[in-house]
Amino acid sequence: MPQSTTLPLAQIAQLLNVPEDCLHALIAARGADRGDTTLIGLTVTEAARRLGIGRTKMYEYVASGEIGSVKIGSLRRIPAEAVGEFLARRPQATDFRPAA
Repeated sequence: MPQSTTLPLAQIAQLLNVPEDCLHALIAARGADRGDTTLIGLTVTEAARRLGIGRTKMYEYVASGEIGSVKIGSLRRIPAEAVGEFLARRPQATDFRPAA
């Protein structure tokens, strides 16, 4: 069984050099809204967030067919596995350019 590496909140606050009560307030403000990792049909925004890209770029990938999507009524959904498949194909992509 894997061993947990969770740090006590006080230790995390100390490492971040922030007051512990501020860290508690931040956690409370965030609440339970962490995204549903069990979703199988993602909105464009959710899929973009998973990839760490903007919505506009995600719409470009959807429009070009690089990332598969489906229409459900008037809604556009991206299958969660399509995001992983897209990432798996990226190393073979030919559009790599050196960073400026």
